[in-house]
Amino acid sequence: MSKKILILPGDGIGPEIVAEAVNVINCLREESGLEVELDEALVGGAAYDAAGHPLPEATLELAREADAILLGAVGGAKWESLDIAVRPEKGLLGLRSELNLFANLRPAILYPQLADASTLKPEVVSGLNLMIVRELTGGIYFGQPRGIRKLESGEKEGYNTLIYKESEIDRILRVAFDIARKRESRVCSVDKANVLECTELWREVAIRTGKEYPDIELSHMYVDNAAMQLVKAPKQFDVMVTTNMFGDILSDAAAMLTGSIGMLPSASLDKHGKGMYEPIHGSAPDIAGQGVANPLATILSVAMMLRYSLDEPAMADRIEQAVDQVLDQGLRTADIISDGMQQVGTEAMGNAVVAALKS
Repeated sequence: MSKKILILPGDGIGPEIVAEAVNVINCLREESGLEVELDEALVGGAAYDAAGHPLPEATLELAREADAILLGAVGGAKWESLDIAVRPEKGLLGLRSELNLFANLRPAILYPQLADASTLKPEVVSGLNLMIVRELTGGIYFGQPRGIRKLESGEKEGYNTLIYKESEIDRILRVAFDIARKRESRVCSVDKANVLECTELWREVAIRTGKEYPDIELSHMYVDNAAMQLVKAPKQFDVMVTTNMFGDILSDAAAMLTGSIGMLPSASLDKHGKGMYEPIHGSAPDIAGQGVANPLATILSVAMMLRYSLDEPAMADRIEQAVDQVLDQGLRTADIISDGMQQVGTEAMGNAVVAALKS
């Protein structure tokens, strides 16, 4: 039975990199019999320009009907002056919330061909294969009350609420433990339990839930130390699990260990495995339209989609092998270029992956 994929190109470099990912999907449809139907819709700044809202109801309805969603990127300086309620990022947050995509999977994998592209010494990062599991629909990004108010003194005060229920913590911990069972069976839960009561509860639930997974080695680390350890000795980690805000920060730090944020995909899943897939980099409006953006993170996001939502792990493996083959050929976009390599643009890199899939 054919499954539905919703394509959301978004803003900035989004349309360019998504186009190459769609070419990969179409290659698998033609060459390998992948049975999917593609729809496309607007989100983010492009949606605001066309419909006055970053997440139009028509887009949300298509997202609800889809089996999986492929997103490019949202946002840019063009829309920063808008009221926060209608900025492009609200479209992304709205999708996560409305679809209950609570589990964000962000792998940080260093391809051996790119060891020299990392800012850290090769001996520190070579062989890095880390999975960060980030809670995505709770925490300080969604907590109420929030806002900016004026005090009696006339001074303004901004406030946000960090809040988690036991059930929200338990379900994201279970995702991390289940993933760890397919890896090295180690989970590090990251919190700030020494100063934040909310994450004191996080640790309490982590310990309790962890008892149901006796085969998993559970450790705990304060977020400030975790940030330091990611730079000092990142290979000590197998699976990290943490709150929405901490995961946002730590996963971007981990991304740079791999040489380029342009190499890393992500998945945001609901409890049934339906997911939204996107590269973890932003919309990069400074290079939009120039044809130089790296499409590999978006293409690898398709691989994650095939593995986690469409039950096509063999096709996922083929995409990852094709990317590896292209890197072996010495092809590099500007963000991962090094001496002796051939610099190519967005379209050429995408074409190379398709050619590798067909070979």
